[in-house]
Amino acid sequence: MRILAICVVLLGQFCFCQNAPNQYDTRATAYCDFDDGQEIVLRYVGTELKEEPHNGRVWMPGGSAMTLFAGTALGLGNTVIPPGAYSAYVIPNKKEWTLIVNKNVNATAPYDEKQDVARGNMDLGEVNSPPKQLQASFAHTGPKTCSIRLYYGKSGAFADLTEK
Repeated sequence: MRILAICVVLLGQFCFCQNAPNQYDTRATAYCDFDDGQEIVLRYVGTELKEEPHNGRVWMPGGSAMTLFAGTALGLGNTVIPPGAYSAYVIPNKKEWTLIVNKNVNATAPYDEKQDVARGNMDLGEVNSPPKQLQASFAHTGPKTCSIRLYYGKSGAFADLTEK
C-alpha cells in the first residue's frame, strides 16, 4: 500500500508542478498511517503570513487547494469519503474552522461547493510559537484515527479523520 501511496504522491507532484510551477519550492507533504498500514497524504503550498485568511470565506493557502490522497475510506464527521484523491479547503472563523473535502483535484481551479464530498468542524486553539507559513501535519491518535492539524499565525485547527 505504501508503494501505491508513493506513486499517487509522485503523480500528484507532477500534476501539481504543471499547474503551479512558480510555487515549486513552497510545497509540503504530511502523512499519516493507520495501524493496518493504510495511509493518508496531504499536499499543500505553504504561504507567508502576508496572505491572511478571511473569516467565513473559503481559503486556499498559497492560492492553491490542498490535495488529500486517501488510501482507504475515511470518515469526517458523519460523512464517509471513498478512497481517492480530493482537494481540501478550510473556512476559518473566530471560534472554529471548517474542513472541506471536494471532488475537484485541479489545485488551481476555483472552489465549487457543488463538488463537496464532506465538511467537518475543526476545533480551534492558539499556539505559542506562530509559524511563518502554513504548516499541516497529522497525529496518529488511535488505531483508526488520524487528526489533521493546520497551523497558521496564532491559530491551530484540528479535525479527526477516521478509517472506515
